[in-house]
Amino acid sequence: MSKLSHILSPLKIKSMELPNRVVMPPMGTNLGNADGTVSAENIAYLKRRAKGQPGLIITEITGVHPDGIVSPNQLAAYDDRFIPGLRQMAEVAHEAGCMIALQIHHSGRESLYMLGKGKAVAPSAIPSIVFRATPREMTIAEIKEVVAAFGSAARRAREAGFDAVEIHCAHGYLLTQFLSALSNQRTDEYGGTTLKERSRFVLEVIEEIRRQVGPDYPISIRISAEEFIKGGYSVDDMQTILPDMVKAGADIIHASFGTHGSPGGITQAPAEYVPGFNAWLARKVKDVVDVPVIAVGRFTDPSCADEVIARGDADLVAFGRQFLSDPDFLIKAKAGRPEDIRLCIACNQGCIEREMLGEGNIRCSINPETGQESIYPEGPAAKSKNIWVVGAGPAGLTAAAEASRLGHKVTLFEKNNILGGQIRYAQVPPHKEIYGEWIDWQIGQVRKSKVEIKNDTEVTESLLREGKPDYVILATGGQKVIPPVAGIDQPFVCDAWQILDGRVAPKENVVIIGGALIGMETADFLSEKGVKVTVVEMLKRSPVLKITSHGYMLHKRLREKNCDMLFGAEVKAIGDGSVDVDLAGEKKTIAPVDQVIIAAGMKPTDKLKGVLSNLEIPFTIVGDAHKCRRILEATEEGARAAWALG
Repeated sequence: MSKLSHILSPLKIKSMELPNRVVMPPMGTNLGNADGTVSAENIAYLKRRAKGQPGLIITEITGVHPDGIVSPNQLAAYDDRFIPGLRQMAEVAHEAGCMIALQIHHSGRESLYMLGKGKAVAPSAIPSIVFRATPREMTIAEIKEVVAAFGSAARRAREAGFDAVEIHCAHGYLLTQFLSALSNQRTDEYGGTTLKERSRFVLEVIEEIRRQVGPDYPISIRISAEEFIKGGYSVDDMQTILPDMVKAGADIIHASFGTHGSPGGITQAPAEYVPGFNAWLARKVKDVVDVPVIAVGRFTDPSCADEVIARGDADLVAFGRQFLSDPDFLIKAKAGRPEDIRLCIACNQGCIEREMLGEGNIRCSINPETGQESIYPEGPAAKSKNIWVVGAGPAGLTAAAEASRLGHKVTLFEKNNILGGQIRYAQVPPHKEIYGEWIDWQIGQVRKSKVEIKNDTEVTESLLREGKPDYVILATGGQKVIPPVAGIDQPFVCDAWQILDGRVAPKENVVIIGGALIGMETADFLSEKGVKVTVVEMLKRSPVLKITSHGYMLHKRLREKNCDMLFGAEVKAIGDGSVDVDLAGEKKTIAPVDQVIIAAGMKPTDKLKGVLSNLEIPFTIVGDAHKCRRILEATEEGARAAWALG
């Protein structure tokens, strides 16, 4: 507790009294109703986060204008009909002792939905960096209309019982578009060659909100303190207008960074960025204003955040994805149980990529409760059953932990001596150590539960007959795919798993067969050691998407290490010191080659399926044993299998 004295201290900002300096910042959930109203799922999600006792919760983006939303189910505040649902959100936070601010937002050109309808507007008719489509330039009348809309939305927030309002002026949305020379090339009073000249729209929004909410109501503004994009503004530029924002009525500066078009997905920083990496920007903001500043940047550890506040770099700290992976992290820290905190691994699979790729609403790869709060069973189960979980990778460990939590008698079987499954290999490449830390945490939680763990034990028909489980959850994972290539049985051919676990030493000139995540990360691992790597992938484009934060960083590192990437290529034969490849219909010989590494992927292993069917033992297949995919699918399927036990 003494080590957290700064972050746990109260803070009064006008009419709002915060019990501590921990902020849950805005994160999109995709949980809203189809008409933009608050859903039961929104309330359940918010209630679970509020239970973790942050000082301030800032809601996800809430639309101020019907033409400025990113999807029909984005929460909205552009009409009084939205007030009842918003009031429910405020009440849930207050019941838990938290303060809550409504973040109000206009997408401008950064809305595929509005671009598709031909209704997207922006300062200038310049294409979106993200979506490559062109918006319509706003007229002066439309600018005034949106300014008024921000003010009215803020007034509704106050009427709904919110303690503050936050203006979204970050990440490339409309207000940032007016600030940036990359998107604002107007020649009227809302344009200009300097950031100070282009700030007029933003200042008018702040002033209008202040006019409608009154003098004592706190106004926060979330800014991209620096654009982090070629030709964009710097934090030194931003310092010239921050005092003007405060003078216009801003009481809090929420110092975020980057835009959705910034390279590397920096706004959703992957594990390559250390926790708290962005605190220096908050310090630069504090240098020119006297209002509280919120620091942002992959914070996971309350002790780290406490140090930031102690140094005077910021007054509050935002823990975004950490509230998804473990909403109780602050409670655990205060209780002196930091080892029980489920630290965010910054994989972005459930919180960013799921929504970006159109896969559905919010999830967390390592916390299956997130986004499923309304169906998450508190337990205990009506009847305790004898449950066997076969396989101790992410799916099996999650299934065992959840089934035990619900009161079932659980036995976890693993045929190998070490628990963790494929994560034991995934943790080896650069910047992936945190995956190993998570799986060790998950194993630790299972060991603390009443689960009986049996290592070095392969489940057989005779074992099943003898043990007579009530139900079996098959999480046996996948097996390596070996492509039918001539010469693949030569002694200098191995697989990626043998390289990553150190059983086989890497050579100087390597060809990797397979350019999906296993192949790419193995190439990353070898390139760090100075190995000359050529990756051969049959698909014409990389299966590792560059639009994801980790994918971008992975491709970038491999380019910098001069790794050759051959897409649309098929290995035809492995010779003595060479590899023959069919590249777009033409033969290409790669030489010299000292080593060939197979990374052609995985296929499910479910050989117990027939045995269980014959024995009439009910079962569910989860994770890679069902279909080889990400951690996200493995943990969710493992959890749902446990929840369905009744």
